[in-house]
Order: sequence, then structure tokens, then C-alpha cells
Amino acid sequence: MAKKPAASSSINIGISEKDRAAIAAGLSKLLADTYTLYLTTHNFHWNVTGPMFNSLHAMFMAQYTELWNAVDPVAERIRSLGHVAPGSYAQFAKLSSLKDAPATPPKALEMVRILMQGHEGVARTARSLFPAVEKASDEPTADLLTQRITVHEQTAWMLRSLLEE
Repeated sequence: MAKKPAASSSINIGISEKDRAAIAAGLSKLLADTYTLYLTTHNFHWNVTGPMFNSLHAMFMAQYTELWNAVDPVAERIRSLGHVAPGSYAQFAKLSSLKDAPATPPKALEMVRILMQGHEGVARTARSLFPAVEKASDEPTADLLTQRITVHEQTAWMLRSLLEE
């Protein structure tokens, strides 16, 4: 008779199962939004054209690299809470609040607008988790959310500045 692994049979970190499930569900949406924005940003890096090509190509690379590095901490927090992190395009499409990248690459400034809106959307998704996180006194998730919101709001501001006339 096989024994159940002790580590997976119960989690006792001071956050109830109900609260961990609610937070993990919210973090799954954040993960989906982050991955969707990563993919769109990488797409735009590959397909940007026009007089701002060099600067946008480099900026998009810095942005997609930051987003790529952000998905792991979000997924690992979900796992730390005892839940499975989503990891397929189908799951991300269901969970994400962001639109997929357009099939035909838009003009450079429309790319900037789409990415600005994407960063604002991810910031909203992250911010929406705070009531559940605060209720559960889940400081590690609060810290992660604060870091992510800071990055997304700053990136949205920088992209918005490019759209100024």
C-alpha cells in the first residue's frame, strides 16, 4: 500500500484552503495576462517596422524579457499555495483579460498603444487581487503584486509618453 506524500496531503501556512484557492485563481488570471502580454510584445518586437524601428525593436525586447522573467514567480506562488499553475495557450486564452495579438501586425504606434493598454490591463488584474490577499494576510503575494503593478504602471507611462504629440 502506497503512502500519501506528507507534503502534498496538507498545507498549513496560516492561510485557509478557501483563501488559497481564491488567491491562486486570481494569480492564474495574472499569469495568463502576463503571458499573453509577453507573447504580444515578442510578436511586435519581431514585426515592428518604420522610422522608429531601432528604438522600438530594442524597447520591445527589454519589455518581453522582463515579462518572461515575471511569469515564473507568479506560477511558483500559485504552486506555493498548493494549486496547479495553468500553462497552456488554451488555458491562458480562457483566463486572460487581454486580447491576443492581431493576426496582421499593426503600424508601430498602434503596437505601442496596444502594449500600453496591455500593461494597464495587467496592472488592473494584479490590483484586483488585493482584497483576497489582504483578507488572508498573504504578504508574499501582496509583495509580488506590488512589484508587478509598479512595473506595469511604469511601462504603461513610458509607452503612453511615446503616443504624445
